Amino acid sequence: MPSIRRVLKPRTSPADKITPSPMGPDAPVEEAIERCTVYVDGADDGQPHTYRSALEHVRREGRGWVWLGLLEPNERQMMEIADAFNIHELIVEDAVNAHQRPKVERYDQQLFMVVRSVMFKEHESVNDASEIIETGEIQMILGPDFIITVRHGKPSNIKGLRKRVEEDPEQTALGPASVAWMIMDTAVDEYVRIGGELAADVDELEAEVFTPNERFDIQTIYMLKREILEMRHSIDPLAAALRLLLERNGDMLPGELVRYFRDVLDHELLAVDSVRGLDERLSALIDAGVAKITLQENDDMRKISSVAIMAAVPTVIAGIYGMNFEVMPELGLKYGYYMALLLMVGSVLFLWWLLRRKNWF
Repeated sequence: MPSIRRVLKPRTSPADKITPSPMGPDAPVEEAIERCTVYVDGADDGQPHTYRSALEHVRREGRGWVWLGLLEPNERQMMEIADAFNIHELIVEDAVNAHQRPKVERYDQQLFMVVRSVMFKEHESVNDASEIIETGEIQMILGPDFIITVRHGKPSNIKGLRKRVEEDPEQTALGPASVAWMIMDTAVDEYVRIGGELAADVDELEAEVFTPNERFDIQTIYMLKREILEMRHSIDPLAAALRLLLERNGDMLPGELVRYFRDVLDHELLAVDSVRGLDERLSALIDAGVAKITLQENDDMRKISSVAIMAAVPTVIAGIYGMNFEVMPELGLKYGYYMALLLMVGSVLFLWWLLRRKNWF
């Protein structure tokens, strides 16, 4: 494979937000390395290794594999890693540029996989459901005797992954693909859990919208829908990526792991259906909310109109008898003033009774 010499250009548009590397352009590769471990027969060999010596050790001994973990490497750091591990230049380009869609791509005997991590912010009420979903990115470069994981973004709900790898030597002994499976399995299980949390928020919103005479803020529905859409954009493409991995790249996986990846796909489809259902419920809830607001406004207008109608009749009577004419009916009556007041009160009471019967009050 030709060595990498050309300058890589980002394929993302300038409008995309790319998470900058925390290291400067001249920072050594070691500052981007989170872990560098050699596993033999499913267990850490316990020896300190650099990223170059680890791969050389594995290939010299003819057994074991390397797990190299990176955190937001810059272009120069990633190119040095690529030279050591003989990684395809297109993989390097994607690994440096964050905000990739979940996907699986094959380059000869290497797989490049991307999965999005999702973090859920706990909150007391659905009215506080603003920016409750944060997403990160985990990229995996899988070779016959190594796996390189690249993390981008703050949230990473893959906590405890190393402990899980070391506590399950039977799975780890299957090779570097076992780490890829554990990452995807942990991430998808988190999707399912967060889907349940979001469902509770949607249930609370539905209760507010459909409770009679309950006031609600439709902006809350839009706010929650935005969070669910962000989650959908992060998790929906993973199902197609997993199908591609199983149907066209199954030869890159140990046979025993294929069924585990199928199980991840089943859970992923469950999470996708759950979040999609929540999105549809919120769309219906927006329509119902708009209809309820319209009815409330109509009801308020009827009440305002009723008050205006009841005020209009006494105003007319008072206006007529307030005209300064000398000759007017009933002006000479001894009790004419009281009769006018009684007529006003009676007309108001009659109109109130009539409007009440028509449910305008």
